[in-house]
Amino acid sequence: MLRLPALFTVPGDALAGAAAAGAHAGPRTLLAIGSSLCLYEAGMALNDWADRVEDAAERPHRPLPSGRVRPAAALTAACALTGAGLALAAAAGHRALAVATPLAATVWAYDLTLKHTPAGPAAMAAARGLDLLLGAAATTGRVRAALPSAALLGTHTLAVTAVSRQETRGGSALAPLAACATTGLLARLVTRRPTRLPAGRGEAAAPGLPGPASQGPARLAAALPGARRHPAGPTAAGTATGHGSARLAAALGAAYAATAARPYLHAALNPSPPLTQRAVGGGIRATIPLQAALTARSGAAVTALLVAALAPAGRKFARKVSIT
Repeated sequence: MLRLPALFTVPGDALAGAAAAGAHAGPRTLLAIGSSLCLYEAGMALNDWADRVEDAAERPHRPLPSGRVRPAAALTAACALTGAGLALAAAAGHRALAVATPLAATVWAYDLTLKHTPAGPAAMAAARGLDLLLGAAATTGRVRAALPSAALLGTHTLAVTAVSRQETRGGSALAPLAACATTGLLARLVTRRPTRLPAGRGEAAAPGLPGPASQGPARLAAALPGARRHPAGPTAAGTATGHGSARLAAALGAAYAATAARPYLHAALNPSPPLTQRAVGGGIRATIPLQAALTARSGAAVTALLVAALAPAGRKFARKVSIT
């Protein structure tokens, strides 16, 4: 019921959010990851509870229709996990809780009301985008710099969810084709480094960003007697690091496209339920290299590699438990 393989797509949200906000992951980022995991699993349990009648006809092997899990137990688990997710977000700070609350509301609204309406894919996209912003809010207290990454991740989720609406029936090539085109566009966009705004007055600039706080020490050092003058511009080490992150983002973007595009194309050519379900699974698995690419484009190469390392574990568990 909790779909363990899909859990490996969750930590990358918070880590990409922290990187997009220009910060290193810390204890509050871990709290955000814990909150995300709880809210994600709450959505899984609630989804099965809400779909128990439909699953009895279309997927009788699932835990609730088969009798392995009682409906009351699934609903109780959804409530408990939602409470735990909000508590962990509160421990990360009031701004993290301010993001986690609409995230939880979106999860419940999707499962109970929006899933079978035209607003369903948009709601799921909003939930994934908010999950990334939760990592930024918990780590730095700010989300503005993480909005572009959240939009890219949300767009990917929108495409996957649109395909998933046909996974039990098949018969539509339009959604897989649109998802394939979206994947190509996102793979292109994710290789571009985000443009960060200068830090405002009254707050320190993030490391490497222009702003009064970052210029002050340099001006002070230049004013000291005997200080050496250096030409303006990025240092060689900073340039090398930037190029390395850009190359890593390009490689991870290619991995993202390869993971998602092929099953989408297969589903478009033969939109049968089995191939459509494989396309959905491929889209879900592709979330991890996309998160890693977003993290790398923000300059956090080591964190990006850690996120990418979650993909093999997800594939391993997916051989035993269905990801959808």
